[in-house]
Amino acid sequence: MDAQRYTAALAELRTVRDEIKKARAALAKLEAERDRQITQLAGYGKAKAERIAPAAGLSLADVVALASALAPDRLTTAETGPAHSEPDVPAADGTKSSPHPPAPAGAVAPAMAAAPPAPPAAVPPSVAPAKDPAFAKPQASDAPRALPSIPEGAAGNSWFTHTPNLLSTPPNFTQQARSTVFLDTDTGVLVHRSQTYRLDLADTSVAAILTAVFHTLPEGTERIYITAGDPWHRDADRYPYLRDAVAAWLNAPTPGWRTDTGRGKDRMAGHFVHARHPVGRYQRDNGDSHVEIRSVGEWFDTGDDPATVRDAFVLLWQALRRHWSDAVIMGSPSQTGRDLWTRTIPTRGQHAEGFPVLSEELRGLLHATAGQGRNELILPPRVPEQLPQLIEYDRTFAYAKHTWKSPVGTPRRITAATFASWSEKEQTRALYGCGHWQVRATVPDTWNHVGILPAPAPGERAWHYPAAPNATFTTWAGGPEIHTALTNPIAPWKIEILDGILWEDGKPLDDWAKKLKETWTNLSAQAHFHGDAQQARAAHLASRAVRAILLYGIGSFAQRPRMVTGTTPRTLERDIPPDAEIIGFDDEQIAWRKLTGFSRDSNAHPEWAAAIWSGARAALLSQRHRDDNTYAGALHTEPGSVVAFRTDALYLTQPQAWPHHHRPGDYLLKGHLTGLVAAPTTEAELLTLRDAGRAALTPSAGEA
Repeated sequence: MDAQRYTAALAELRTVRDEIKKARAALAKLEAERDRQITQLAGYGKAKAERIAPAAGLSLADVVALASALAPDRLTTAETGPAHSEPDVPAADGTKSSPHPPAPAGAVAPAMAAAPPAPPAAVPPSVAPAKDPAFAKPQASDAPRALPSIPEGAAGNSWFTHTPNLLSTPPNFTQQARSTVFLDTDTGVLVHRSQTYRLDLADTSVAAILTAVFHTLPEGTERIYITAGDPWHRDADRYPYLRDAVAAWLNAPTPGWRTDTGRGKDRMAGHFVHARHPVGRYQRDNGDSHVEIRSVGEWFDTGDDPATVRDAFVLLWQALRRHWSDAVIMGSPSQTGRDLWTRTIPTRGQHAEGFPVLSEELRGLLHATAGQGRNELILPPRVPEQLPQLIEYDRTFAYAKHTWKSPVGTPRRITAATFASWSEKEQTRALYGCGHWQVRATVPDTWNHVGILPAPAPGERAWHYPAAPNATFTTWAGGPEIHTALTNPIAPWKIEILDGILWEDGKPLDDWAKKLKETWTNLSAQAHFHGDAQQARAAHLASRAVRAILLYGIGSFAQRPRMVTGTTPRTLERDIPPDAEIIGFDDEQIAWRKLTGFSRDSNAHPEWAAAIWSGARAALLSQRHRDDNTYAGALHTEPGSVVAFRTDALYLTQPQAWPHHHRPGDYLLKGHLTGLVAAPTTEAELLTLRDAGRAALTPSAGEA
């Protein structure tokens, strides 16, 4: 480029700048006009936010924010109720402390007490089990997140029941398998049963994939697994977020097809937008074909050729059939896991009538107060800026270790007064049982290690783990974590019981988990001993799929609200769900998304997921190996040697002689970087070091 062209290019750039400025001004003017019209419409006595939102292309929350008169009465009531009786405020060190002095200690243990009853507390609308989650007001990103409490008196006691006529019972139908193909969109290789084809894809749009697959297989297919290529990311550079690129890919025009609306017992309808593992559901305009496009990454790491992936699914199906004669591999691990579990529900004995589903209020409370895996990066000066080395230990098939006992029966409320009235033996038995406890915790004044209990942090569903000496905070936690705080090998924490939910101990997941663990063991052995490299790889992938079935099956019990997207013709705009957010439109279609919220799901059991997650987080801190008469976990390392927690993994600066017998829950040495390593300060840096450490470590037997 010479000087003349450079000057001309600068002039063109200024023109683009001016056009952008004009466009922004025009957009601002249009948005102001839209807001004015919304405010004007709100003055109509019968105006409803559900009608205005899709017409404006906004969510219900946005419309209500502009015109508060459109808010439902229940939201206004919840927001104007009494504040939480124990608000958490940020302390100088970033932890949370209570503005109230600690309650007097009781006689349970030197570190545990029951707090006096608190006044009634309102459940914040952002975390309450609201009927319409779209009305929840988002909290400021830097504001402390308050966890809900159970209301006092009869209002709170009414939560302790089950949803009428909603039970988990064995299925009375045979699950139908779906015709499935495996496609690499990079190479165009398609595998269907024992046949391999090479497609001539015009591009990697949904329309091109459907056209090519149904041209090659005119008899049709019902599920397309993408094994490589990630076609939903093809225009990622045009969008600020991957989810936006994925949504655009899913909702692009597909001549002859439209978004699936569901059918029969399979009520899964609409697209599911996920940044890396989306699900597209389509049906022909004439309704005679239904097909899903999914990522095989839901099951295991992608990158293998379609034939190997097909073999992995065949091995998985064969292995599951040894325990379930009617086993069918469904679209995702979570669907498969829950379907297999329903086929282990007893038809005789104590729970022959089924497992009842908790009240919506308790499910909402557990959703808001029971986090999943621990993900924490510990920064300097709590760790050295230059680490002497970085070692990764990953718990093998971790969640399978914690399925032997789960909550069953009608839960009981254990108030602070009730807990204080019990003997020390009764209190200890309760904390060893299946419970979920609201506590005020105080870190010992001599504490110099990692935190133990999760506490709410700013941000949606964010958690941190206070560790500063004398830090006091209010939170909810499961029995395993409370027990660890009281009996850890360093110093007992002071725990004050504010409220609690206590169930009977049961084994609703034990049979299901044992069968999956045996399946995993057999496939892992095949992967280790098979003489054919491709079949060994397929067995390895199949074993990873079993892990995913259990892991995501447990997660599916939590019944978290999910975002579903769909499209509606412009001529049928009034059919758009009233709580949907408009995310795009053209001359023909309107694309929208909505939270599904809490549905009448007969297999919703967040109490099971919460108990397992609590046990897994506690085992990251301290886990006894009875056969070896030793302990493992973060609290059994030197202070300052823990760099990070990542769900089932620990990252340390010192090697540990922890036993590994290839059993669920054992700590497996997964990666090792020797020499000085700069301490990671972001998740991306940690993952880069993790990958380098795994590559540097000589592969060993075992499966994580």
